[in-house]
Amino acid sequence: MVQRYTNVAIVLHWLVALLIITNVALAWIWPVLPDAQVRPTIDLHKSIGITILGLALLRILWRIGHRPPPLPRGYAGWEITASHIVHWGLYAILFAMPLTGWIMDSAYEKAATTPMYLYGLFQWPRLGFILALDPATKKAVHDGFGAAHEIIAYAVYALVALHLAGALKHQWLDGTKEIQRIWFGR
Repeated sequence: MVQRYTNVAIVLHWLVALLIITNVALAWIWPVLPDAQVRPTIDLHKSIGITILGLALLRILWRIGHRPPPLPRGYAGWEITASHIVHWGLYAILFAMPLTGWIMDSAYEKAATTPMYLYGLFQWPRLGFILALDPATKKAVHDGFGAAHEIIAYAVYALVALHLAGALKHQWLDGTKEIQRIWFGR
């Protein structure tokens, strides 16, 4: 019998995965969009990033109270170590990516006069201590955290690729029911 994650963990996993894919796609397409569509696309990207941050917090809280099922027997020691490194790396990115984006956005030169709305519904606060910085420091913060946001994007690609490769290797090559552990239904 396959030992599965809880239904809540499964929903959070796939919801975050879908949001990450959407946000990556938005970041790739806005450079080629007509000018009138760029700002709404970036605003949606920001809203999704904040949503991912909230869901990441929920995932951590859920995981603290609900231990994941043990890995199937037969995994090599290096596979177990790699699995833990990749999973914790993904958790770190779920926080680092939206936080660097939020800091960068708060340091945007027009942030004080250009409000950000979460899904167009209500104003999302900028980080006040960053808004209060002098213009030169604010620009340095914007540029530095913007660069970090971009670098972390490459870590997202690498860790997601490793995560998928490991799951597919175990599922198809090793014959373990790895995907069934994190998929809906029985």
